[in-house]
Amino acid sequence: MILQYLIIALLFVAATFYVGRIFWRAFFVKTAGGCAKGCGGACGTLDVDRLQRTIETAAARTAAP
Repeated sequence: MILQYLIIALLFVAATFYVGRIFWRAFFVKTAGGCAKGCGGACGTLDVDRLQRTIETAAARTAAP
């Protein structure tokens, strides 16, 4: 019976650590990825100026007769 309580306690501690780590990373760790998700994926490499030029080019093409 004590072994069952020990296993449950260990699982609870592991789950608490896991969820706490997710919250800690979401609010306190700022990576060089550049986005709020902190995944370091492709969203950190967005070139805003290039994106703006693409939008303006597309808008000019649709506006021209």
